[in-house]
Amino acid sequence: MAYTLSEWGMAGVEALRDRVAVLVVVDVLSFSTAVEVAVSRGAAVIPFLHGDDDAARRAAERAGAVLARPRRAAGGQFSLSPASLLEIPAGTRLMLPSPNGSRLSLAGGGTPVLAGCLRNAAAVARAARGLAQGADIGVVPAGERWPDGGLRPAIEDLLGAGAVIDALALPCSPEAQVARDAWRSAGADLPRLVRDSVSGRELVDGGFPRDVDLALEQGVSSSAPLLVDGAYQAA
Repeated sequence: MAYTLSEWGMAGVEALRDRVAVLVVVDVLSFSTAVEVAVSRGAAVIPFLHGDDDAARRAAERAGAVLARPRRAAGGQFSLSPASLLEIPAGTRLMLPSPNGSRLSLAGGGTPVLAGCLRNAAAVARAARGLAQGADIGVVPAGERWPDGGLRPAIEDLLGAGAVIDALALPCSPEAQVARDAWRSAGADLPRLVRDSVSGRELVDGGFPRDVDLALEQGVSSSAPLLVDGAYQAA
């Protein structure tokens, strides 16, 4: 019998990638949401490690991709901000560095990786079950990182992972069950919980409330971004 398993962050990817048929990376604020917005509009998103601007520029040139700008320096250009991607042209190849979602996506090894969020939880669950063909599925909430590099569990990712797990409708490991039950219990209070979370407040106070609004839209997308040859595209 197939199960849904769930573990946090990079250690979670490393623990699950050889045990499951499919991995779902959930980074609601904002990598997975940005990927969903771009891919649903016909773009391809290339995850890249965050922090080395020169290496990112060279990699983007080699890939024939547009390099996303830092969110707070984008000035109307494409960035990790989902709102900046609402008008991305179909066919665009976007290289998207991020400190969490990109890093986890690139660590999947040979296991298929999907990008899940609140907007596309049901679509990603359908795609994951199709790819898994009756085998186990791993759902990884990305979380954030403390200044010392340690994992900071983030409730928006717990709830987003729970939405995917609920839609998978498979028997759960205890960790997956807790995420699913958190999603179910949040109910109509979910928008407040996410907006008032540490990550939500950082974006709202930083001038990006639209990014939080987009991330909170539930079940609005049929797009299931799948990492293929180093780029997320429609599954």
